[in-house]
Amino acid sequence: MENSIRGIHHITAIAGNAQRNFNFYSKVLGLRLVKKTVNFDDPQTYHLYYGDEQGTPGSILTFFPWEGIATGRRGTRQATEIGYSVPVNSFDFWINRFEKHNVVYNKPAEKFGEQYLTFLDPDGLKLELIASKTADSRLPWETEEVTADHATKGFHNITITTNKMQPTADILTNVFGYKLLEQHVNRFRFVTDAVENANIVDLVEVPGEHAGHVAGGSVHHVAFRVQNEEVLMQYREKIEALGLHITDKIDRNYFYSLYFREPGGVLFEIATDNPGFSVDEPVSELGMRLKLPAQYEEYRASLETTLPKLV
Repeated sequence: MENSIRGIHHITAIAGNAQRNFNFYSKVLGLRLVKKTVNFDDPQTYHLYYGDEQGTPGSILTFFPWEGIATGRRGTRQATEIGYSVPVNSFDFWINRFEKHNVVYNKPAEKFGEQYLTFLDPDGLKLELIASKTADSRLPWETEEVTADHATKGFHNITITTNKMQPTADILTNVFGYKLLEQHVNRFRFVTDAVENANIVDLVEVPGEHAGHVAGGSVHHVAFRVQNEEVLMQYREKIEALGLHITDKIDRNYFYSLYFREPGGVLFEIATDNPGFSVDEPVSELGMRLKLPAQYEEYRASLETTLPKLV
């Protein structure tokens, strides 16, 4: 499995107010802020990474918080739902917590034999808590209010909405090594056995639906995981051979990346496990200080003044 796609590496979304985003994900959901850095292309904007204790691939949700950005619209050509794995029998805790913090949610429902609880973040990003029917032994990050009995363990799945599912399915199966596991009406569940968790992609096919608009409260891209740079470049050759445009290798400090837009319109990234989030600060201190790409280090004083303080 060393040369395989190993499920989801991270998911990146767009937010509005940075403090509001930090409050929700670190305090309400109880995720760890594992890295506080800036957008490589817009250093006046944070890039915030949330995950488990070490920022393990498959647990990492990241945000570009652009103050004042317009609200996006869910539709096709988008990743539309982010699913987190939670312990069975934790929904009562989460419903009470959502009530306490005025979080918009729906009553629990079921798909593919699993109970799930849908809710929205403050920008309207759609998320789900899922009581997985397969064992999830991952250790969650705990806080005083969100303990291991209820805490999220990392991603369960990502849902992509598309007008025509087959071209996207071909990338998942023929390139990434996923297999169709189940189908219910217009939802197709694909899974890879290269890893035990964060290994599910659901494709929802809605031929007549309008394309969504990626902005605030939207997923920007979905990153899939590989072991190292050698495997990364093997996938670059495979994707380029299909006639799809794919970027050169990009150093993102904590992983190396390639980006391409799959035929259904969603921006996919392939990202390496190495070097990881402890490359520039110890695990015990992850997320405590602003970390900057080398090209922006000379602007640190200015950026520390202009970027909003997160408390």
